Amino acid sequence: MQVAITGSDGFVGRNLALRLREQGRCTVLPIEAGTPGSERRAALARADVVVHLAGVNRPKEEREFAEGNAGFTATLCEELRAAGRAVPVIFTSSAQAVRDNAYGRSKREAEVTLEAYAQATGARVAVLRLWNVFGKWARPNYNSAVATFCHNIARGLPIRVDDPAAVVRLVYIDDVVDAMVAMIDAAVPASGLIDVGPVHETTVGELAALINRFAQSRTDLHIERVGTGFVRALYATYVSYLPPESFAYGLTRHADPRGVFAEMLRTPDTGQFSFFTALPGVTRGGHYHHTKTEKFLVVQGEARFGFRHVLTGERVDLVVRAADARVVETVPGWVHDITNIGADVVVVLLWANEVFDPQRPDTIAAKVDA
Repeated sequence: MQVAITGSDGFVGRNLALRLREQGRCTVLPIEAGTPGSERRAALARADVVVHLAGVNRPKEEREFAEGNAGFTATLCEELRAAGRAVPVIFTSSAQAVRDNAYGRSKREAEVTLEAYAQATGARVAVLRLWNVFGKWARPNYNSAVATFCHNIARGLPIRVDDPAAVVRLVYIDDVVDAMVAMIDAAVPASGLIDVGPVHETTVGELAALINRFAQSRTDLHIERVGTGFVRALYATYVSYLPPESFAYGLTRHADPRGVFAEMLRTPDTGQFSFFTALPGVTRGGHYHHTKTEKFLVVQGEARFGFRHVLTGERVDLVVRAADARVVETVPGWVHDITNIGADVVVVLLWANEVFDPQRPDTIAAKVDA
């Protein structure tokens, strides 16, 4: 299948073209603002599907809305009809197409033009009235608050919030691309207005605060719930705006004669992650918990984990080597420690099911060999 994409060098276009090329099932025919008319018409004549993304949303003069949205869409439809084929079209309109402003009117006029093209040729036309699309590669300091906030906050630059309570509705780029790819794979079986979601509703103030917390997590180590939904999508977007010099950041290392300890990450409700080292012959730990549990993974060296039940005195010893890829879990009510019994430094990854609270540490000092 050959897919012509107008605005292929734009935010949505770059994401869609990359996805189609990844799949290897489509040939992308890019149409950019500078593409000569002859090349554009040749691409339209070959295309099995046209994804019409090109448009104007932040012009220097208001008349450019009509020229860049309604006018170019009319040219596109004329050239498709001239090719003599009923080529399906996927058109990215805007939720503002129902509003009486210059941009909204230009998008609605483009929709009407495409509706006439569909009626005249029998081609299927899908119109996606999108809310504000966000994700990687959107242009900052242009027309996207998300892109601007992510870009500036990632660089320690100020942001401007005029009305924190202003409502903003957002749709994630991957969800938009997923919907388009599904239509392309089905040769655009649907026609008319198509909903693309999920649509995430928030406020400008909440948006700015959340992105600021993403940035702060590198120093206080408290990560948001970034595994699902809107927060997942927004976090991925924020990280995509990090400059290369910020791809890595340091942790606070606590060193003593036993080795090194450093926290890596604290979660809202699923504990924290850290690592520690132990020099040859060194024993670390020597305490028990009433409720807290931990998981240890030796990634370098050889260690012996010792356990003693605080009431019965029962003893358990476990020897673990890095090559074993074996997790050792602590159990409430059992004293535990870890001893480096090898010749190399032991390196251990540690997860605790709760973030350490110095007011309620739930860590009672005791020796395994009591």
